[in-house]
Amino acid sequence: MKSYFSLLLTFVLPYFCIAQTDTTYIKPFENKASVRTYLSMKFISLQQETNGDIKKFMPNTPMNLGLGISIKNTIIDFSYGQGLSFMKDKEKGRTKALDFQIHNYGRKFIIDLFVQKYRGFYIADDAGKNVQLYPDLKIQQYGAFGQYVFNNKKFSYKAAFMQNEKQLKSAGSFLLGGGVYFSKINSDSSFVYKSKNALRNFQFGVSGGYAYTWAISKRWYTSGSATIGVNVGTERINDFGKQRIEVYPTFFPRVAFGYNKEKWSLGLSYINNVIFSSFSDDNKSNIGLSSGNFQIGAIWRLNTNPFSKREKSE
Repeated sequence: MKSYFSLLLTFVLPYFCIAQTDTTYIKPFENKASVRTYLSMKFISLQQETNGDIKKFMPNTPMNLGLGISIKNTIIDFSYGQGLSFMKDKEKGRTKALDFQIHNYGRKFIIDLFVQKYRGFYIADDAGKNVQLYPDLKIQQYGAFGQYVFNNKKFSYKAAFMQNEKQLKSAGSFLLGGGVYFSKINSDSSFVYKSKNALRNFQFGVSGGYAYTWAISKRWYTSGSATIGVNVGTERINDFGKQRIEVYPTFFPRVAFGYNKEKWSLGLSYINNVIFSSFSDDNKSNIGLSSGNFQIGAIWRLNTNPFSKREKSE
């Protein structure tokens, strides 16, 4: 437990470092408080490749309707998914899910936390037909990911994904960091790995990448980043040094698109964290987990100073 806590502090503590910005590139909005509403879809999927045969297990989860309150750099979100259950395709079975994600964009550091428990998946062809149900398949993933933003005075992740400030000029930044993950996959019979119906994996490693935001016009912007990395892992953390250590590639893309006015904003974002719980060059046993969030939202900024209009008029 102490080792997990130490790793968490490694990612969280640097977030509170204060950094200055170049005001010709980054501008905060005058109103520090806001209300946001959004539709989001959190997910985790499993892709298994065995001797060239690929199976992609997908969850049947609906969009969530959410409401958030933001004061300065603190955001509190509440989401409700049952009200949008009509969006489920009943032919694709039932998925029970607990999905808790934090994607925190600081000035110098970005932090992603994942706590995901899913049961019930399906497989379909490219046209969404020929559905096969796997109600016994269970996937659990716990992860923490963090990266340092080198060009933090001119490039803002906050502007792209939180929209509590504006990127005035196009800018980018190199990224460097890493993550730690524990995943567990098991079923009664639908999932098979090395003649077993279960797989455990603990891994950690380093990653690097690049992010860039295009300030298309005074109000429109689009942003993208891609991170690739290498993790090392085994079945359990206590097995390091006792069993053969495996090497896994990782990939973490992010995309955002939005429109800003002084009092309100519209935005779309997508993140997708891909890790492998088993990886081989000959494709005999590749198992990849893809998790993330797709979100569409609107933000209304609140005037928390009742005297601001009076002062401007004077």
